[in-house]
Amino acid sequence: MRMSMTRWFEFLRWAMLTGVMAWTASAIAQEARNRAEPPSSPESLSAASSDSVRELREQVRELQAAVAGMRSDWQRAHAETEELRRELNEVRAGTGPRDAVLRNAVAKSETTSAEAAAGSSQDGLQNVLQNDAPQENQNGDQEEDQKEGQKKSEHAASLEEEYQLLSGKVDDQYQTKVESASKYRLRLSGIVLMNLVSNQGWVDNIDIPTLAGAKPPGDSGGSFGATLRQSEIGFEAFGPNVTGAKTRADLQLDLAGGFPSVPNGINSGLLRLRTGTMRMDWTNTSVVVGQDGIFFSPNSPTSFASLAVPALAYAGNLWSWVPQIRVEHRVVLGEESSLLFQGGILDPVSGEAPQAGFYRQAGPGESSRQPAYGTRIAWTRNVFGQPLQLGVGGFYSRQDYGFSRTVDGWAGMTDIELPLSHQFSLSGKLYRGKAIGGLGGGIGRSALFSGDPASASTEVRGLDSVGGWAQLKYRPSNKLEFNAAFGMDNPYASDLKYFRYAQAYGDPTLARNQGSFVNMIYRPRSDLLFSAEYRHLTTYTITEGGNNARHLNLMMGILF
Repeated sequence: MRMSMTRWFEFLRWAMLTGVMAWTASAIAQEARNRAEPPSSPESLSAASSDSVRELREQVRELQAAVAGMRSDWQRAHAETEELRRELNEVRAGTGPRDAVLRNAVAKSETTSAEAAAGSSQDGLQNVLQNDAPQENQNGDQEEDQKEGQKKSEHAASLEEEYQLLSGKVDDQYQTKVESASKYRLRLSGIVLMNLVSNQGWVDNIDIPTLAGAKPPGDSGGSFGATLRQSEIGFEAFGPNVTGAKTRADLQLDLAGGFPSVPNGINSGLLRLRTGTMRMDWTNTSVVVGQDGIFFSPNSPTSFASLAVPALAYAGNLWSWVPQIRVEHRVVLGEESSLLFQGGILDPVSGEAPQAGFYRQAGPGESSRQPAYGTRIAWTRNVFGQPLQLGVGGFYSRQDYGFSRTVDGWAGMTDIELPLSHQFSLSGKLYRGKAIGGLGGGIGRSALFSGDPASASTEVRGLDSVGGWAQLKYRPSNKLEFNAAFGMDNPYASDLKYFRYAQAYGDPTLARNQGSFVNMIYRPRSDLLFSAEYRHLTTYTITEGGNNARHLNLMMGILF
C-alpha cells in the first residue's frame, strides 16, 4: 500500500510540472504574437489615416504658399534689377570698366535669383506629388525629404543673400553720382573719428604725441582728453578720357590745422589741406600732379591713433605732404610680379615753420632756386594672396641759407612689405640721409648753426641722421588685426656736438627719439571700426638722459 501511494504522488508531481511548463510556453508565445501584431481595430486605423491625411494637406498648403512667395519675390527682384539697370545706363551711358562690372553683377544677380526661384518651385511641385503618393511610400522617405528640403531652403537663402549683396553694391555705385557743376561723377568719402587719450609724462602734443620731455615744474605728470580733429573728408572726381588716359582728381582734408583763439578752441579744430592730386592714367604709365605723400618713401605703420601725423613720425618714419610732379611706369614681369619706376620733382621743403600771416616767404629750399628730386624702383610679387614689395628710393635737395651758405640735402632709403603667411606680415623702412628735416629726418631739423642764423659770420652744418621702423601685423580674420611697431631716429652725435652752443630750427639738443606701440583694430563692418593703442615714447638729449612718456588711445570711427 505504501509503495503504491509513493508511485501515485510521483506521478502527480510530474503531471503538475508538465502542466506548468506547458502553460508557461503558451503564455510566452501569446505575448510574442501580441507584440508582433499591433492592434488593428477599425477605429484605430481610421484615426491614424485621418491624422496622416490632415498632415499631408497642411504640408501641401505650406509648399504651395512657399512656391507662390518665391515667385513673387523673384518677379519683384527682377523688376527692381531692370529699373536699376535702366537708371545706371541713363546716368553713366554705359562707359568705363566699373559699369561693365556693375552690369555683370546685375546679370549675375538676375541669374542666381531666377535659379533660386526655379529650383524652389520645382522642389515644391515634387514634394506635392510625393505627398499625393500612397502612404507606404511617404513613411519611408519623409525624413530624407525633410533634410533635402532644408538643404534647398538654405541654398535659396544663400542665393537671396548674394543677390541682396550685389544689389547693395549696385546701389553704392549708383550713389557715387554726387551733384557737381560738371557732368562727371564726384564721390564723397571720409571718416568721423573719436579719440579718447590719456598720457603719463610730458608730451609735445597730448592727442598726437611725437616727443617726450622732462616734467615742467608744477606739472601734474599726465593728462586726459578727447578729440575729433583727426576726422577726415575726401572728394574724388572722375574726369574725361584724354589721349587714351583716364583722368581723376582727389582732395583730402582734416580738422588738424590748429585751434582758433576762442574759448574751448581746442574742440574746434581748423580745416587743413592734406593732399590734393590730379592723375592721368594710361595702361602702364601715370602722371601725377598735386600735393601728395613722398612717393619715394610711401608706407607707414598702421594706426588710427595717428591720422593727422603718420605713426612714428620723427621716430624713423620719413613722411611729408609735398606739392610734386611725378611719372610712374609699370613693367609686368609675369602673372604675379611687376616693376614700378617712379621719378619726379618736389617743392624743396626743409622743415622750418613759416612766419604767421598771409604772405609766403622763401625758405632755404626755395632760395636754392631749384626743385627737390626724388626717385624710386619697386618690385612687387603676390605671396600668400598679398603683395610682397621691395622698394629702393633716393632724394636730393639743395638748401641756401644766405651769404653763400649752402647745404646739399640727400637721403637713400628702402622699404619692404613682406607677407610671412596668410595671417602674419612684416613691413618696415630704413633710411640714411643729411639735411632732411623737411621729411621728418633728424627729428625735424635740417641744419645746425654756430650762432644767429641771420648773421653772415655764422657757420652752417647739415645734420646727418639714420633711422627706420618695423611693424609686425597679425590678422586672424578679416575683421580683426593686431599690430606691433618700433621706430627710431638717430642724428649723428658728431654733428650735434660740432658747435659748442649750436642753434637750430627746433630744439638743438635732441639726440635720439624712439617710439613703439601695440594696437588692436576691430571692424565688425567695413564702415565701422573700434581700436585701442598703447604707445611708449623715449626722447634723449645731449644734456640729459632719456625722458619717457606713455600714451593710451581708445578710438571709434565710422567711414563713409
